[in-house]
Amino acid sequence: MIKNFFEVHHECKNSLARTGVIHLPHGDVQTPVFMPVGTKGTVKAVDKDSLEEMGFEIILANTYHMYLRPGADIVQEGGGLHGFTKWNRNFLTDSGGFQVWSLSKLRKIDPNGITFRSDIDGSKHYFTPENVVQTQTKLNSDIQMQLDVCTGYDVKRKEAEKALQITTDWANRAVAEWKKQQENGYKGVLFPIVQGNFFDDLRKESAQFVSELDTPGLAIGGLSVGEPADVFAEKLQYTVQYITRSKPRYVMGIGTPEYIFEAVADGIDMFDCVQPTRIARHGMYFTRKGMVSIKQKRYEHDFTPVDPECNCKVCRTYSRAYLRHIFREQEILSSMLASYHNLYFLNDMIHQIRDAINQDRFEEFRREFLDRFHSGEV
Repeated sequence: MIKNFFEVHHECKNSLARTGVIHLPHGDVQTPVFMPVGTKGTVKAVDKDSLEEMGFEIILANTYHMYLRPGADIVQEGGGLHGFTKWNRNFLTDSGGFQVWSLSKLRKIDPNGITFRSDIDGSKHYFTPENVVQTQTKLNSDIQMQLDVCTGYDVKRKEAEKALQITTDWANRAVAEWKKQQENGYKGVLFPIVQGNFFDDLRKESAQFVSELDTPGLAIGGLSVGEPADVFAEKLQYTVQYITRSKPRYVMGIGTPEYIFEAVADGIDMFDCVQPTRIARHGMYFTRKGMVSIKQKRYEHDFTPVDPECNCKVCRTYSRAYLRHIFREQEILSSMLASYHNLYFLNDMIHQIRDAINQDRFEEFRREFLDRFHSGEV
């Protein structure tokens, strides 16, 4: 175990929410933390200087996509992800397991690894727990994830059991390979992943196993794969009962206020999602009073900020009327400004969440924030 990797600063008195800090090779990361997704080594429509300006301390890149193009060797030659992209803060890389699952028609799983065909050119590739660790080491990830088998909502128990058995075996193999890489000077860390689909006994078994592994943190998988929001909340609340609180905990693929508040309430420290930038490209803006679809005609003569309570440079500078205009004209600037605002909004929300936890008023703040967010007053 890495000494002092994670420190808890404050635990809220009326929930499981907590604040803390993760010590990583490229700087400390305050928690809870939302990580923007830079799938291919770039957060879509947002440059690194803007991310630094907003105060982000860690972003996510995708192993599957970086492996296929430009290739891990080229990234390594360029100085790892940090040298290659010039983002000098932290990177978390996922294993590529989710992408292989989502491209299920192009892959085949066996006990040793996953055979898949590239979605770019159809070329054949093989991922194992070991070579995925090796790839992420070449990328110089600050936090890397084990290769796992993801299953969708409503799969049969037999399939969930098989996926968990393989994921458990792969976790042990990934940890062994990660320790070899550490001996060779690699400074990043590995997180194993809880699976078990939506079967309580399987999730409990996986959570207890993952908690006992000699890794500094862990991730909760098998959620946010198409299930209803109430099922997500129920299974997350169930799972965290069986996970150690001594390590940082990461839930993958959540990026809306409702899901983030639920995760924080359950003691989750880290989360990521493509949602803020994806919806931005469709003209959707987060605001304190709900979502704004800037394409609507009612904003044609509206010269107020998209969110009058927001202090980001988009809201300080541009009107709804102008943002509507550039969206309708399909200007590249539209995606850039909307993506900046949405990421700023979530990061500012996270800062407010941390303050509320430290003041032991997280649940009160949660109710206040979501009541306004769902008010429909935009």
